[in-house]
Amino acid sequence: KKIKTYGTPPIFPSMETADAEAVEAEKKKEEKEFKDPTKFAAKKSKAAAKTGKQATQWGIMQASGIADEEIPSFADSMHWLEYFPPLAKRDVALLGCQVDWRRSFITTDVNPFYDSFVRWQFNTLKKLGKIVKAKRYAVYSPIDKQPCADHDRASGEGVGPQEYLLIKMHVLEENFETLECLKPLKGKEVFLAAATLRPETMYGQTNCWILPEGEYGAYELKSKEVFVMAERAALNLSFQEQFEEEGKPKLLCTMKGSELMGCSVKAPNAVLEKIYVLPMLTISMTKGTGVVTSVPSDSPDDFMALSDLKSKEALRAKFNVKDEWVVPFEVIPIINIPGYGDASAPAVCEELKIKSQNDRQKLDEAKHRTYLKGFTDGVMIVGEYKGKPVKEVKPIIKQEMVEANTGLIYSEPEKMVMSRSGGECVVALTDQWYLEYGEENWKDVTEKCLNQMNTYHEESKKNFEHTLGWLRQWACSRSFGLGTKVPWDDQFLIESLSDSTIYMAYYTVAHLFQGDYDMYGKKFGSVEPSKLTDAVWDCIFLGAEKPSESEFPRDVLDKAIAEFNYWYPFDLRVSGKDLIQNHLTFSMYSHTAIWPEGQENRWPRAFRCNGHLLLNGDKMSKSTGNFKTLGQAIEEFGADAVRFALADAGDTVEDANFSDETANAAILRLTKECDWMESMMNESSDERKKLRIKGDDDKSGDDFADRAFENSINFAIEETQKYYENMMFREALRTGFYNLQAARDEYRQAVGEKEMRLDLIEFFVEVQTLLLTPVCPHTCEHVWKNVLKKKSKHVVNAGFPSKSKDVDVALMKANAHVNKEISNWRKMIAKVQAPPKKGKATVKTTVTDMKIYVAKEFIGWRSQCLQIMKELHSRSKLDSKEVMDALKNATELLQEVADGNFKGAIKVMMPFIKFKMDEVNALAEDGASALENTTVFDEFRVFEETSDYVCKSLGLNSVKVFYTTTTSSDKDDDSKDDEKVKKAKSESTPGAPSVAFGTLEEALENM
Repeated sequence: KKIKTYGTPPIFPSMETADAEAVEAEKKKEEKEFKDPTKFAAKKSKAAAKTGKQATQWGIMQASGIADEEIPSFADSMHWLEYFPPLAKRDVALLGCQVDWRRSFITTDVNPFYDSFVRWQFNTLKKLGKIVKAKRYAVYSPIDKQPCADHDRASGEGVGPQEYLLIKMHVLEENFETLECLKPLKGKEVFLAAATLRPETMYGQTNCWILPEGEYGAYELKSKEVFVMAERAALNLSFQEQFEEEGKPKLLCTMKGSELMGCSVKAPNAVLEKIYVLPMLTISMTKGTGVVTSVPSDSPDDFMALSDLKSKEALRAKFNVKDEWVVPFEVIPIINIPGYGDASAPAVCEELKIKSQNDRQKLDEAKHRTYLKGFTDGVMIVGEYKGKPVKEVKPIIKQEMVEANTGLIYSEPEKMVMSRSGGECVVALTDQWYLEYGEENWKDVTEKCLNQMNTYHEESKKNFEHTLGWLRQWACSRSFGLGTKVPWDDQFLIESLSDSTIYMAYYTVAHLFQGDYDMYGKKFGSVEPSKLTDAVWDCIFLGAEKPSESEFPRDVLDKAIAEFNYWYPFDLRVSGKDLIQNHLTFSMYSHTAIWPEGQENRWPRAFRCNGHLLLNGDKMSKSTGNFKTLGQAIEEFGADAVRFALADAGDTVEDANFSDETANAAILRLTKECDWMESMMNESSDERKKLRIKGDDDKSGDDFADRAFENSINFAIEETQKYYENMMFREALRTGFYNLQAARDEYRQAVGEKEMRLDLIEFFVEVQTLLLTPVCPHTCEHVWKNVLKKKSKHVVNAGFPSKSKDVDVALMKANAHVNKEISNWRKMIAKVQAPPKKGKATVKTTVTDMKIYVAKEFIGWRSQCLQIMKELHSRSKLDSKEVMDALKNATELLQEVADGNFKGAIKVMMPFIKFKMDEVNALAEDGASALENTTVFDEFRVFEETSDYVCKSLGLNSVKVFYTTTTSSDKDDDSKDDEKVKKAKSESTPGAPSVAFGTLEEALENM
């Protein structure tokens, strides 16, 4: 279309002209729209916000790297199939992905082998009674003249039909003389058509609402009845067999809503004989029919709008509303709702203190509180069904109104849906083929399939459960497009979300049939497509009887059976979260139908769903220019940096973010790390010669820093394996790269370059290489072959690294404890050495020495608290209320802490108790260890072993470690217990040592 309009290459109108035209059109639209004079409106119009430049499809394709002379070929849909798959294959290979390309295939009838497979699949489902032909409401594209499934939509994915009942409000004869807009309709049966979801409330109608500035039309149905409604609603209705000609509602005349004010109507089921049309300012002309029936007893919106008109004479005058049309009308109670009485709307509006119909937020809350409760708990108090529950009589009343011709079934999309062809979709009553999703027995078996699958994220599982809850018959055929024809009805094609639900089975055998592994199936391999009959597929996939050798080669058949039995069920399917609501749920349904209960060993084992990919924090969009193809990213950053940035982009079902900054940083970091590894592993390098070699009798191997580093490497192996197995690549990168790098840096800082142990560095380099291989295989292959000099195999075949020993949890805690305390002490020293404030004559202090005081165990009230918490924890999970109750009964403890005053004691003890409860929760299964009287590691020994590291890290002359209380065997503090030392000793507890600083000024003073 663009080529025909603008030529080749196209010459488009200037962007400025296009913008000006768009702005002008928007302004004209806004001028027509009704503006509530009581509301403030910003001066900047919507038009002004819509002047952003929009890219053309030609420009998008240019930006994707497609040459101008190639672009016209895309007018042929087949060219898309021929052009992009080879490029995708090229870029995936450049990324370093290992793919069995022999099994790739095109999923349309272009590939005759795959086409045969899909025909078998649908023939099988039809034989099982899972496919039926029926007339059903479906979201429909008038431009494409066929149902518009999710993949055919530009917007509105997941939106389905919303069914209403059109209430036929009969226009009384008196109006044809008094209302000019209705005079052309004299002699006809005219109805105001109001859409409702609550037919049970029609007894309480007091008036009909119309938007004063709304554009309405009078449309003649094939029944010769005339409906007054919005144009959009009439268009929807025209696709539901209510007009003579589909898609062309017969318009008799148009009118403004204001022209209908005061029109009297007879409303079906209403207690009142006659009600009037009144103005409502909040009606949307894009939802329902633009005509709204009013039930103020049970609708908060109706009640407030009616109250406004009754109480505001100026508002009535503004819209020429006569008093007799509104003032005499009162709320008519129709339904009793527990907690809200016989008129829920007035009750909830009073409860929420709603003042007017413009209080949108409170009105929405009012509806939320009453609508569902009205359905589940409401009881009718009027009419034939008085005393009956609403949930029981609602469908009955609806059906009775349809049968009495006072109501009409009408459907429209739940929200706006735009097709990829560019038009707004409607809901049409279509006669086509449907898959019977939602059928009770089939659904039950599919839920069983879901419950035994791994969905990796709880949110994904809940989304699958939600989809199984609402999904019903699905239109599986369409009139045109790409795909396989419905085998028994070749006027239709199978739609794209329905034909690919078990094609994982076709992967297992594709390479046996497609000659030269041709994804298009143009080249025949061991057999011709015509040989692949339903009987052959039944044999391969269902274990049916084998056809004769003359019908199908036995050797090929046996290979196909062996391949399928080896590979199926599939272990994992990775896909987007947007496909949970269709394709992936369809896949479970199809598997449980074709391989029913008893063949659960063929059901999917896992689905891993991810979000969409953002680019530098924004949605990828070709029209805005914020997009990057895989090939472009690889060309810009290199394969490993792209993989690194993708792994770092995010793990959950939330949208991930590919960051150029992360990719650039990866290049620098990987390069720097490779250089360091080469310097450590090069036999002749000076850096390697500095490393310490541990001999058999070398006791230094017991150094805390060595043990902690080796333990950190083993912990990285353990944690990273767990994250890779759960496909949490960002977390795997954190534990297997960032944290491991940090552990190496801490080790280097703790012992110095010359004191690092050679065997540990070699262990680190090998483990780091293997842990990073899934993310950066090219870099790791270089290190494996050229740095580590491994000759036997490629790094991708080397397997996962093994731990040198089990992870020592106590050692992990001890190491973390040392580094945490160093950070704390650094802040304390900075505070002590901070320059004096202005106006003070204090001399600057310089900290030179530090004494660490370690408590052997908790004593006094802390020990008693721990004992109480330990007893409670042994019985169940620690609960703060239970702890408080136990403390109230601990009279001796309360006496010790605050002379028996509970509030005073709690004020003292609570910070400690909360700290310990947080520790218990953080340690999870190992939580009990946090309630011991001592630390799980030898705190004194840890600080003694790391005193040099602590000293160097803090830039001090000396660091010494002492117990707060000493025995004859303990090292004693030979200094006097001055106030600083006494304070440090008294404040120290296990896991929270205190320190006393020595300063240069004190040393000079004592000389």
